[in-house]
Amino acid sequence: MFSISKIALDGTILSFTASLFIIVSLRFNPRIWLQDYPPDIQNKVPPKTEREKRLSLIFGIPFLILLIAVPFASTLALKIQNGDAVSFLQLFLNAFGVAFIFNLVDLLLLDWLMFCTIIPKFIVIPGTEGLAGYKDYSYHFKAAIIGTVLSVVSGLVIASIVSFL
Repeated sequence: MFSISKIALDGTILSFTASLFIIVSLRFNPRIWLQDYPPDIQNKVPPKTEREKRLSLIFGIPFLILLIAVPFASTLALKIQNGDAVSFLQLFLNAFGVAFIFNLVDLLLLDWLMFCTIIPKFIVIPGTEGLAGYKDYSYHFKAAIIGTVLSVVSGLVIASIVSFL
C-alpha cells in the first residue's frame, strides 16, 4: 500500500537525476535557465539568442518529461503492486510526494545553498556579477510555492490517469 519509504526513494531518484540535469545544463550555458533567474539579473542581460532558445528547448523538454515520468512511473508501480486495494488518495499522495521531494531539494540545495549561498562561477551570467538577485532567498521561496501548487496539480492528474489504468 502507501509507503513513505517508496516516496522517499523515488523522490530521491528524481531529485538526484533532475538536479544533475540542471547542474550540467547550467555549466553548459546558464542562460538556458535565464527565465528562472531573479528579475534584476534578467533585466541586466540581453534576451536569449535564437541559439539559446533552441538550447532551452533541447534541455527543457527532456527535463519536463523527467519531472512527469518519475512520479508517474512510481505511482503506476504502486497501482500495479496493490491493484484495486490502493485508493485514489494513496495514488495522489505518492505522485505528489515524489514531485514535492524534488521541489524541496530544488529549493534547499539548488536555490538556497548553491544559487544564493555558494554562488559558483558557472551559474553567474557574465555582466551580472554581484547583483542582489544572487542572494534573493525570497524569490526562490515564492518559486517553490508555485512548484508546490504544480506538484499538487500533477499529483491529481497522475493519480487520475493511473486510477483508470
